[in-house]
Amino acid sequence: MTQVETKPQAGDPVRGVPKGAALQQPAGDGVRSKGLGGNSVGLFGSAVIGISTVAPVYCLTSTLGSTAGEVGLQMPAIFLAGFLPMLLVAFAYRELNKVMPDCGTSFTWTVKAFGPRLGWMCGWGLVVATIIVLSNLAGVATSYFWLLAGELTGSDKVAQLADNKPVHILTCLALIALATLVSYRGMTATKGVQYALVGLQLAVLVLFVVMAFSKAGSAAPEFAGGIDFSWSWFNPFSVGSFAAFTAGLSLSIFMYWGWDACLTANEETTGSEKTPGRAALIAMVVLVGSYLATAVAAQMAVGSGEKGLGLGNPDTSDNVFAALAGPVMGPVLGILLFVAVLASATASLQTTFIPVARTVLAMAAYEALPASYAAVHPRFKSPGRATVMAGVATGVFYTVMTLVSEHVLVDTIYALGLMICFYYAITSFACTWYFRRELTRSVRDAFFKGIFPVLGGVLLAAVFAKTLYDMWDPAYGSGSSVFGVGSVFVIGVGLLLVGFVIMLVMQRRSPAFFRGEVLTKDTPVLVVED
Repeated sequence: MTQVETKPQAGDPVRGVPKGAALQQPAGDGVRSKGLGGNSVGLFGSAVIGISTVAPVYCLTSTLGSTAGEVGLQMPAIFLAGFLPMLLVAFAYRELNKVMPDCGTSFTWTVKAFGPRLGWMCGWGLVVATIIVLSNLAGVATSYFWLLAGELTGSDKVAQLADNKPVHILTCLALIALATLVSYRGMTATKGVQYALVGLQLAVLVLFVVMAFSKAGSAAPEFAGGIDFSWSWFNPFSVGSFAAFTAGLSLSIFMYWGWDACLTANEETTGSEKTPGRAALIAMVVLVGSYLATAVAAQMAVGSGEKGLGLGNPDTSDNVFAALAGPVMGPVLGILLFVAVLASATASLQTTFIPVARTVLAMAAYEALPASYAAVHPRFKSPGRATVMAGVATGVFYTVMTLVSEHVLVDTIYALGLMICFYYAITSFACTWYFRRELTRSVRDAFFKGIFPVLGGVLLAAVFAKTLYDMWDPAYGSGSSVFGVGSVFVIGVGLLLVGFVIMLVMQRRSPAFFRGEVLTKDTPVLVVED
């Protein structure tokens, strides 16, 4: 391979680019090795990590009811609508990862495209979104731990410990500590645990879908709300209002969040330039198939009404599978659904440490956060200090929010949609701006580096803006408020403002990064491949 290195100035076109040429970063552009263990994960393992981080069974039990309450029978349409921007964003991640497989992903790429400040806030959006998810995962895992214990012992008192606040918090903190320990021990330990847990949850989900289809049209009174299948369920224009559509879409987007964990593990993946992007697309296909099958089967079995087993029943909306397990699968097999949700939440609780710890590691390596967080364990090759920090932050966040709000699970999930739209949209725009000189080279470049990322970014930015407007109303989310302002707005915007304040503090402590002297904002360098 013959390399011709030229560093164009801003706005200069790239001339003399032969067919087959690729644009990569030059040595000395600020991109740094972090010391992580390379070649620890292959394509299959990377896809498993992506699916595990999303936690499909956990997502379904915690958002099926809320989504049905917002959009009714159009839930399958909303799941498809949420999949579209995620797929477009995945193309942007894939293209950026090809030329810059850096575990900082959104943070690093946005700094390279737009500069240090917007890049820092993009990284913060990813970190805080992950902390929210970790706290909710821990909460769901705790609830299902005690519900499962109650089922196995046949004791209602044991099951009711899930609602005992001191016991719940202590159990939750213990699960967070355990997940932190596994993640601390590196990618090899993570991968081994995930194969079993992901396989279990997907197998049980398939069993639930099959049995739910078998209950459709049942004469049993608990299935009186079931309805016949209709293709109209896939029509997004049948949603009652635009506000309901955006609320449902925000929840749907949350249900796909986490596939980018494949990319944050890129420095530890075999074939780091291509494998993570392919794994992300595989994970997305598995997820959308699982969600559509479950939504259709559940609606045919119990409907989306607000009474009884109906998916829209507010009394069961935050934990749908707990209500459906026994009626759909029976008293014995129903226990498997409890096991699957516990496995899903536990597996995701562990793998979700991957994106937050590696983003913090990258930010510290580039001097955007204190240098101590750039430490990598010499034996496990994992970002040890960053992983422990994420565990502590998760435990504190969940404890505080549980003590303050009884509806923390619902409100933080709604707020999470805002965070996801924020950093995904910025990353999408960063892709097109970074590759702007390549967009006219071929039809493929025009679509995968330009049109698709911009379209995905615009869709997510629109959802961000509409969600920001709607969440001011206390009726949005759980209905709780702080001084008359919706608690979802307070949580979402408040956490972004906290990040902005921390950025100002870091700007004084690390001026070199914010002057663009550490991770440079520049254009790709031409590498001609023979």
